Amino acid sequence: MTIGNRGPAVRPSGRRPDELRSVAMTLGVQKWAEGSCRIRVGDTEVLCAATIEDRVPPHLRGKGSGWVTAEYSMLPRSTAERTQREAAAGRIGGRTHEIQRLIGRSLRGVVDLGRLGERTVTVDCDVLQADGGTRTASITGGYVALAAALMTYGMERLLVGKVAAVSVGIHAGVPLLDLDYAEDRVAEVDFNVVGTDAGTYVELQGTAEGRAFSRDDLGRLLDLAGSGLTRLFEAQAAILATVQR
Repeated sequence: MTIGNRGPAVRPSGRRPDELRSVAMTLGVQKWAEGSCRIRVGDTEVLCAATIEDRVPPHLRGKGSGWVTAEYSMLPRSTAERTQREAAAGRIGGRTHEIQRLIGRSLRGVVDLGRLGERTVTVDCDVLQADGGTRTASITGGYVALAAALMTYGMERLLVGKVAAVSVGIHAGVPLLDLDYAEDRVAEVDFNVVGTDAGTYVELQGTAEGRAFSRDDLGRLLDLAGSGLTRLFEAQAAILATVQR
């Protein structure tokens, strides 16, 4: 499933300010995972895999509730220069910890944990190639892997909504949708928006990198993000319609 068309040459990528990068998702890329999805957003590519296990964290034992969590990592050559594996360094970095907690929060928001029972769904997100937006791609593809796993095992009723994420920002005074790395590194304002198909938000991460932003700026960025999220929800629905139940 691929979406996105090339627009007039306005940005380095040739996209219009309100245009997503092309998005492609492939299901079933890992044989042993209960659900898996490879998502490509422009030149950013993430492998997402969902695992369902009959266990819960200690604080949930005996409470009849389930759990959804995530792990995130970047392969050493997913970036222009090799980065050391965090396992070799002996600790998880602060950025990685922050991102995997964000992914977990995002996915838990659309699963009925009470009806899941004492099960844990772990969604692993491994960045194969990074060109901006790895966390937003992980959330969008991670939802597809999670939903595919639940649908395959007859538990789709536990999904209470869809979740996706997209970046927005301001560069040279122009609001932009779905920043790639070249844009992200020079953006004056940078936001990651995690939203549901009900029009609610799981998380807004916004920073003024070069100048402060106004409330009007925020409104324009959220409207722009909303248009991108709508298209991502459509892409998720299209690929999940192919799941074999």
